[in-house]
Amino acid sequence: MKLTIAARSKSSRFPLELELEGTSKTITTNDINRAIEKKFPVYYPDRQRLTTEDKKVLSLDKTLEEQGIDDNSTIYFKDLGPQIGWTTVFMIEYAGPLFIHPLFYYLPKIIYRSEFTHSTMQTVTFWLVMLHFLKRELETVFVHRFSHGTMPFMNIFKNSGHYWILSGFNLAYWVYGPWFAMGRAASARNDVWIWGCVAVWAWAELSNLSNHITLRNLRPPGTRVRAIPYGYGFDLVSCPNYLFEFIGWTAVCFLTTSWSAWLFNIVATGQMYLWAVKKHKNYKKDFSNYPRNRKAMFPFIA
Repeated sequence: MKLTIAARSKSSRFPLELELEGTSKTITTNDINRAIEKKFPVYYPDRQRLTTEDKKVLSLDKTLEEQGIDDNSTIYFKDLGPQIGWTTVFMIEYAGPLFIHPLFYYLPKIIYRSEFTHSTMQTVTFWLVMLHFLKRELETVFVHRFSHGTMPFMNIFKNSGHYWILSGFNLAYWVYGPWFAMGRAASARNDVWIWGCVAVWAWAELSNLSNHITLRNLRPPGTRVRAIPYGYGFDLVSCPNYLFEFIGWTAVCFLTTSWSAWLFNIVATGQMYLWAVKKHKNYKKDFSNYPRNRKAMFPFIA
């Protein structure tokens, strides 16, 4: 089978003529990815995006016939640039707060130029944050199965900035400072308030983990299979993992009463809502039998 690989932008390497063994019934998009890589090793499969003339992205595991591509057709190539694996991205992102929070918590004399005793609120918040991001790291290694293996390398700086700055330096500096120290009025919390927040946080974290395990079990190892999730939380919204993430951080906000926690939560929730809306639309587009009563992230609302 003969195909022409063209670039939408000017390139000295394209158009490229490919001759593949097989027919449109047997050749998949993956086969084309590998053929291009063989010609130009710099363009490994994760760096490639192949589309039809009308800019429809080709599905990796589908045959060309399933995507309406015949012999002597033209397929369009885009270089996505250097890529980095999602597992590596997540490990770097979540490592930031795990490194930053202990610095502010255990070195107040150096950072705040002051010696003081941490309040119960500060100590509890420290451990909630550390356990949250430790959970994230463990989920990255043992739970998550990614539909896309990589992301553009430069995005690591934007993604890490969100966690290292907003939930790292921003949250740690303002929550562990002397203004919330033991004996200060701003740190006063009764036990019901503190442990009530901890209970809500723990429920949200375990619920979030349950959702991640449900999503993992939908995708066999080494595949990009997508299916409709059902079960705890999914009967109400398409992305209950984001909903419980929001609830967990809201508990931290009420525990600390710090504007820095609210800032991080608002930004994070806004981003998660955008992701949820996109995933919700994709579910409805890909599955004709997708439950109509589900919302994207917030039950009965949106």
